Amino acid sequence: QVHVVESGGGLVQPGGSLRLSCAASGNIFVINAMGWYRQVPGKQREVVAAINGGGSTTYADSVKGRFTISRDSAKNTVVLQMNSLKSEDTAVYYCKVGAYAVGYAPRDYWGQGTQVTVSS
Repeated sequence: QVHVVESGGGLVQPGGSLRLSCAASGNIFVINAMGWYRQVPGKQREVVAAINGGGSTTYADSVKGRFTISRDSAKNTVVLQMNSLKSEDTAVYYCKVGAYAVGYAPRDYWGQGTQVTVSS
């Protein structure tokens, strides 16, 4: 099917930057939307940013102007550039890929998550 792997999380001070990367691999026929979500303990997973096959993007209000999502469709990768980080951005960040795998119905595939901690 499709394997999704995130990288780039870590510890950063408030006001700093981090770059998260996500790569999808496997028997991929086509990828539609790709997105980043985040979750903190005790709360529901929430969408941070998403980008569709045409390149249109959407952002959570809380990250607009600070985060930028981009994708390389040829490489099946998506990147989340996070600037001006705040303590409230601390969470586990997950990559979601909406894809058609060869021989399978279209569905969403999730990565294992990467921890982002914003703290002084």
